[in-house]
Amino acid sequence: MSVLKLRGFEIHKELLGSVEQLTLLEAVRDIAKVAPVFSPMTPYGKPMSVKMTSAGMFGWYSDSHGYEYRRFHPNGMPWPVIPAEVLGIWEKVSGVDRSPECCLVNFYGQDARMGMHQDRDEASFEYPVVSVSLGDEGLLRVGGTERGGKTDSIWLQSGDVVVMGGEARLAYHGVDRIRFGSSNLLPNSGRINLTLRVVN
Repeated sequence: MSVLKLRGFEIHKELLGSVEQLTLLEAVRDIAKVAPVFSPMTPYGKPMSVKMTSAGMFGWYSDSHGYEYRRFHPNGMPWPVIPAEVLGIWEKVSGVDRSPECCLVNFYGQDARMGMHQDRDEASFEYPVVSVSLGDEGLLRVGGTERGGKTDSIWLQSGDVVVMGGEARLAYHGVDRIRFGSSNLLPNSGRINLTLRVVN
């Protein structure tokens, strides 16, 4: 395992071994059984290419009213608890004592991507966002705290964990594309990304 720096992002390469990845994948499947994945609408009226669900006290949500955290899945059920396997990753790399209140689960299919954005729906930015990659490789692009300007990119592999904190907490970032079929972790390929956040 090694730790790389990209514009203030800490990238823990190969933090999770193959057994840990499989265990985490089973935990994600358990989340999806209680809170099935769905395709949220953007405030601009277009569906996201990424499918998602959540675990924890809050789940992230988007519709015509904007982006926000909600306490309930669209089916009306509370979100399931964040699995212990996921919390263990947060405890290992976050550097803070407080536990996350949301674990957002994003699923990227072959043509899915995530545009450049800031994670700024939380009440405080003093806590980091921790991101876990499972499955196919994804091309992470990172910019500065202002939209536009120079960006840098790095391929994230299954088992990589990224910590966005400090001055990089509000950096613009996105996933430009997926190297579909580059991992055999998921039977039908694709990428799963978990992001852990303190909401309140």
